[in-house]
Amino acid sequence: EIGELTANPTGRAKGIVLEAQLDIGRGPVATVLVDKGTLKVGDPIVAGAAWGKVRALINDKGQQIKEAGPSMPVRVLGISGLPNAGDEIVVMESEKSARILSEERIADSRDTKLSGAQRTTLENLFANLASDAKPTLKIILKCDVQGSLEAVTGSLKDIPQKKITLDIIHSAVGPITESDVMLSSASNAVIIGFNTKTENTAAQAAKREGVQIKLYSIIYNAIEEIKSAMEGMLEPKIEEKIVANVEVREVYKFDKATVAGCYVLDGKISRNNKIRIIRDGIVEYPKGEGQSTELGSLKRFKDDAKEVNQGYECGLTIKNFNDLRVGDVIEAFEETEVKRTL
Repeated sequence: EIGELTANPTGRAKGIVLEAQLDIGRGPVATVLVDKGTLKVGDPIVAGAAWGKVRALINDKGQQIKEAGPSMPVRVLGISGLPNAGDEIVVMESEKSARILSEERIADSRDTKLSGAQRTTLENLFANLASDAKPTLKIILKCDVQGSLEAVTGSLKDIPQKKITLDIIHSAVGPITESDVMLSSASNAVIIGFNTKTENTAAQAAKREGVQIKLYSIIYNAIEEIKSAMEGMLEPKIEEKIVANVEVREVYKFDKATVAGCYVLDGKISRNNKIRIIRDGIVEYPKGEGQSTELGSLKRFKDDAKEVNQGYECGLTIKNFNDLRVGDVIEAFEETEVKRTL
């Protein structure tokens, strides 16, 4: 009123889809704001890639009406599928022209998706290998309404992706269909459903193709589980835990081996521990980050031992190393895998 904005209420209607959802008993329902012309019951329409004939119009009070003019929000029943928020809804000349335009848009969308999936060739092989250096979690997302879809998508994009790439290859409103399963099978993606259901044919196809379908009703649970999956895709980090320090106090050299008489300063050394030889506070063998060697033998007096505790003496040999000296410290450690976090 302040800006004295006006719109022409005559002619074929045009508008914008605000929301779309699958209503049990009514089928696909789109909430539309008309911005030009008048939308009437019986009009043939195209909304995004969906088409149909207006079967009913429902105003904001839940009442059925026969027509909706400019700036009037209204729920439209009778469309073939679920358009996306922001799609334009247009009244066509006939149902035939509406169906043809819808089929053309669907074909264009399919061609665009197919053209995006480039086959590996000799020319792009090394480029693909380089791009695969960073793991990717692919997701197909289906939700009950457009608002939920935007909320879940936004939450997923907020997950840190420094080490894992999260790729939502397809997102839409509606039930999980067989085509979603086939797309998942072809792209090695996980199907995530929020407040939606899985069609019987889709469930059968998922079982046949080995595709995972995860259904959620709480956004927090969905985000946490996806984040956990992304953490699981990271290669585990190897952490070292020092379990013993053993001092060399005597060295006995033989033709085939060098035997060290040792004293366990702390901890407990085991036959299967990984070890390093420390000399004057510096790693003497094996040199290099992350390198280690193994014990050739571990004895208590003349008997083989699986382990020797702190405060006891032992005799030992080192695999592929004979240059042991009095005063050397044998550092024994264990390696454990720790799951990386994002």
